[in-house]
Amino acid sequence: MEIVGNDDKNIHALTSDSRKVCEGTLFVAVPGVSVDGHGFIPMAIEKGATAIVCQQLPSELSTHVTYIVVPSTPHALGYLASQWWDNPSRKLKLVGVTGTNGKTTTATLIYEMARLLGHKAGLLSTVCNYVDDKAYPTDHTTPDPITLNEMLHLMVESGCEYAAMEVSSHAADQQRIAGLHFEGGIFTNLTRDHLDYHKTFDAYLAAKKKFFDMLPRQAFALTNADDKVGEIMLQNTLARRLTYSLWSEADFRGRIIESRLDGTLLSLNGNEVELLFTGKFNAYNLTAVYGTCILLGWDKEDVLREMSRLVPVAGRFQAFHSPKGYTAIVDYAHTPDAVVNVLNAIREVIGKDGEIITVVGAGGNRDKGKRPIMAREAAARSQRLILTSDNPRFEEPEDILRDMEEGLDNEARSRTLNIADRRQAIKTAATLASKGSVILIAGKGHEDYQEIKGVKHHFDDREIVCEIIASEKP
Repeated sequence: MEIVGNDDKNIHALTSDSRKVCEGTLFVAVPGVSVDGHGFIPMAIEKGATAIVCQQLPSELSTHVTYIVVPSTPHALGYLASQWWDNPSRKLKLVGVTGTNGKTTTATLIYEMARLLGHKAGLLSTVCNYVDDKAYPTDHTTPDPITLNEMLHLMVESGCEYAAMEVSSHAADQQRIAGLHFEGGIFTNLTRDHLDYHKTFDAYLAAKKKFFDMLPRQAFALTNADDKVGEIMLQNTLARRLTYSLWSEADFRGRIIESRLDGTLLSLNGNEVELLFTGKFNAYNLTAVYGTCILLGWDKEDVLREMSRLVPVAGRFQAFHSPKGYTAIVDYAHTPDAVVNVLNAIREVIGKDGEIITVVGAGGNRDKGKRPIMAREAAARSQRLILTSDNPRFEEPEDILRDMEEGLDNEARSRTLNIADRRQAIKTAATLASKGSVILIAGKGHEDYQEIKGVKHHFDDREIVCEIIASEKP
């Protein structure tokens, strides 16, 4: 570290956003994906910044500004944000959850379990952030370091003892979690996702692994022993290594005894518990939750009793029953593996002869390589497939559907409809369904918007399903 200028200054604000700079601000210049914060140093100084944290000095220096040169400004920002908010993560038992699928459900259920067991707790997730029972809207899976530490500080101020948070690959790669102290970390699984950002699967894996590499010795690291990279995740961690599994020997062993569309009878380390969740993927999530509860020191009997009261997270395998006799399931599945998991869970319950109608799309301006894979996997597990729009963003929906259709052979295409209007696609699925059918509406889950040409329009799969069902007659 190098300091250029007077280091005896009062700092009144901390930010990495030049638009938020005011008099007495410490501005941290962070290189971004599309823009570099170093280019905004002159603007920050003009708006009153008195200290700048940067990776290289500007060509022109201001005499009344102090410059602090560090090897990594993202890393420095994490530690500065923690210090600014009085290191809140050290005053909580913070558990991080990472992986491709299952992060939201696992983190949310840990938060719910803490509260069911009488503890105040906080949650940082894709769906919503919570400080005890107060909800705060969220824009990112893992917020920027300043927002993140501010939320953790609010939890401490509200008397929270525990916190659970999703740790995205972007957050780990961009060091948004630098400076945080974790009680433990959980790995769910790893499949193809976010390759528009990471470029390669190995880089995606390495980003996830960074989270476990940073865990302290006194923390626990709980990994999915059935995932092919579960062991790799913990190769270099200092934390105590533990495993959970449905198929092999592990510290925490789950086993599905009975599965239905409205629930599962699950054995957890030999203890049977009735749960309001369906599918193997949820059995993994719940086994990880059980293991985490035990590792946090909660009584086993209390944990098993309260787990039976847990309910599915909004937009995660959320079932709606029609008077016509079909069931519609809304799920956030937006990767090939997630689509496979949900469809396999449905098939396990309704049997090989039951009809599944799948409505699915793919997001615009994201990894194009997964589009044909998603369509192929959905077609292989459904009697009828409807390809539709998701969040097209700045792409044309029809172009996305054509990309998806590339994954289909002639037989699969004969069972597939392309309906770009998502509302109409859902309505068509309901029209095609008969008694006993299951409609899977995948991709958006909890989202209540559709992003088109940079504008978010209100759109909620669950609302549309409820409107359709309300208009039907048995």
